[in-house]
Amino acid sequence: MPRPSRLSLAEKEIAELLSGASQKIYSDAQLAKLLDENRTNWKLSDRTRVTDFISFLKRRELKEHEIRSDNYSRQVKRYSWGKPSPLALAVSIKPRAHLCHATAAAIHGLGSFSRATIYINAEQSPKRLSRGSLTREGINRAFSAKQRQSNLVYTYNRTSIVIIAGKNTNCFGVEEIIGPDAETIRVTNLERTLIDIVVRPAYAGGTSQLLKAYRFAKNRISIDRLLNILKTLDYAYPYHQSIGFLMQRAGYSESATARLRALGLKHDFYLAHGIHEPEYSEKWRLFYPRHIK
Repeated sequence: MPRPSRLSLAEKEIAELLSGASQKIYSDAQLAKLLDENRTNWKLSDRTRVTDFISFLKRRELKEHEIRSDNYSRQVKRYSWGKPSPLALAVSIKPRAHLCHATAAAIHGLGSFSRATIYINAEQSPKRLSRGSLTREGINRAFSAKQRQSNLVYTYNRTSIVIIAGKNTNCFGVEEIIGPDAETIRVTNLERTLIDIVVRPAYAGGTSQLLKAYRFAKNRISIDRLLNILKTLDYAYPYHQSIGFLMQRAGYSESATARLRALGLKHDFYLAHGIHEPEYSEKWRLFYPRHIK
């Protein structure tokens, strides 16, 4: 009868570590690191390779997953210990990525959003900004056309995962929470989510979802926190006009909306790109779709 391998002898300890860990999704590199960190404790020889380790785990509870991007002919391979969480799988595609926009809005209970698409933000590296003065002509030109959207979309089973290359913020306003499948995930907090969906409403189901989201967030958000995040993100465009407009339409207090107005109303602005036959709010100097009443 052949002697059991050292991996087999350490099976109970390996399973206990993986079952008790908050991390459930792994890349090849992360499993290699796990093996190296525990090789001595598990009494494994230096000849035990990561491929041996993965093959051993796949005969137990480790499952392999392929996430594909047809547009860019890319493929990402990930492993889960047990049943995978689609949200955790999505976030694992890019380092330090986090859930955002409609996905974050759904997590925060800001309305009903499609579960067929998951949005994640993979922040770009820091860049030196050369910002000119805003002009009426420049704003009109920028918002006259449809807003650009990411073409980097991965698919997993029947779920689309949209990768958004966001501006570098050092993940400001991002928190770590326990998700719907008891997984640990990174997601924009409530206030950051409300800002993000105003900046890019196309990733939140369009402008029809914005007012609903702000109504669901009423009496739950911190105006101080929202203003601090907005100041830190330092957008060139006056998105505070859009936020104040939505707050007013959603029935927020005058004291809350007054703090947005206090940031200034220097320019006519737009709630979204490419609005056809817009209405105009003189109070907020904002063009908006007529369906938002």
